Amino acid sequence: MRFWLILAALGTSFTAPLFAQNPGPAITPDEIRAHVEFLADDALEGRNAGTRGYDIAAQYVASQYRGMGLQPKGDDGSWKQIVNFREARFEGKPSLTLTINGKSQSFTHGENIIMSKSLLDKNLNLEAPLVFVGYGMDRPDLGLDDYAGLDVKDKIVVALSGFPKGLNSELGAHLSSVKSQMAEARGAVGIISVQTKQSMERRPWERYQQRANEPSLSWVAPDGTPFDRAPGIRAGSTLSEAVSQILFSGASSALDAILAEADAEGGRPKGFPLNATARFNSSNIWQSVSSPNVIAMLPGSDPALANEYVLMTAHLDGLGIAEAAEGEDNIRNGAMDNAAGVATMLEVARQLAKSDVPPRRPILFAALTGEEDGLLGADYLARNPVVGDGEVVAVVNFDMPVLLYELQDIVAFGAENSSLGPMVDAAANSVNLKLSPDPLPEEGIFTRSDHYRFVQQGIPSVFLATGFGGEGGAQFGDFLKNHYHQISDDLALPFNWDAAALFAQVNYQIVRTVADADEKPLWYDGNFFGEEFAGDMEKAPAPE
Repeated sequence: MRFWLILAALGTSFTAPLFAQNPGPAITPDEIRAHVEFLADDALEGRNAGTRGYDIAAQYVASQYRGMGLQPKGDDGSWKQIVNFREARFEGKPSLTLTINGKSQSFTHGENIIMSKSLLDKNLNLEAPLVFVGYGMDRPDLGLDDYAGLDVKDKIVVALSGFPKGLNSELGAHLSSVKSQMAEARGAVGIISVQTKQSMERRPWERYQQRANEPSLSWVAPDGTPFDRAPGIRAGSTLSEAVSQILFSGASSALDAILAEADAEGGRPKGFPLNATARFNSSNIWQSVSSPNVIAMLPGSDPALANEYVLMTAHLDGLGIAEAAEGEDNIRNGAMDNAAGVATMLEVARQLAKSDVPPRRPILFAALTGEEDGLLGADYLARNPVVGDGEVVAVVNFDMPVLLYELQDIVAFGAENSSLGPMVDAAANSVNLKLSPDPLPEEGIFTRSDHYRFVQQGIPSVFLATGFGGEGGAQFGDFLKNHYHQISDDLALPFNWDAAALFAQVNYQIVRTVADADEKPLWYDGNFFGEEFAGDMEKAPAPE
């Protein structure tokens, strides 16, 4: 799971007309627990992509698929779609030197700056002038014109993290994720991120430091070139608050004033050239690693729908061993994130496979690699589909269900974007659970897990999570604050295995509903994501 510290509370819930549903088979707590106990065991060392522990987990998933009688959909008739990666690590101590009003000061990676490792330059030495570009959003068609009047060609842009308060959260999260591409299109060669008050509250600087020396990865094309969404952006860095203050010393606008404006509803600080340059220096060591997506298929029963696939996804990888950990335990087992999600997918797959009435559409099950490194396995599968002449018509993603409390509701992030929403709502109601709207709209969670790479290929998708009803909001928030991406996300947590079984049960109904529906899911007319990524595809009328 790639979203950071979240502490908001529950929103209101809504219902949709109930579709006809069978009760479905019972899924027992012990079935879910057995998968989680294996996948989160210390022997797998946190399942980091490209490691022996991940490979053991992948083989476990493949063996489960085989036992269910599913069909392999990996490379050459296997269960595994191999993804080749380039891994980059720093050699020595990289540095960023800022020259401000003629005076230079150098900063060391991992202390008060975090530099990006380069997958394209082994020896990076880049110096260029700096231009502040506000939030760095370049979509005049959406009323976001941060580059207006600014020349950033061959320069390094300095951008605030996140997106303006008051902007639609999913739109803002998407635009925030493509800032590098927007900067590249304007001719910039580097990007420096300055943290807003909101981002500093959500993600303390210590969280950045914890992962500062972990490698960067990208999947590699057949010609050996690592995939990069913005190859023209050669260098990047995130600054601590102290270094950001130094950077803006003597600027035409003080940083405190900029951050105060950004913290106001609708605040959009204007950009301006800085009387400063930045020089990036780093040496990068590369190595090749590989890690598989593990993919199986359950055939459908309706010949007319044989080329319309429903895809279930859950990321199998975790963060592995914490290099900077203190004490004897340094394994980030990822019990909740995301052994629990994989366990859910496996038990849904098992029950679908053993059903006396097979689903109408074929269903794919994909345990994905590289999510923690940037949704890489999902991106590779989305760009290299395994369905031949068919199409994936919907994606249902499971990532970090927090299974610590009695389940009253579920959240389907992104459900409001397409006709998947009423299907999910009906399925939830069939097992007496409510479908609640996004309780954390300011976080833009819809863009932050594997399903989003399929959205970017024009496929309607939802990301399913446990809801905030009852004790859910407090328990979810506590998990994120104290255990998310930490060593303590392990089997010592007080799992509510009955809630785990119920979460799997409702997701069986969701996938079954989508697979059996007469019509495939469609983006709603006028929806941003449908227009942005599937502009020429058929749309459904937007709900009133």
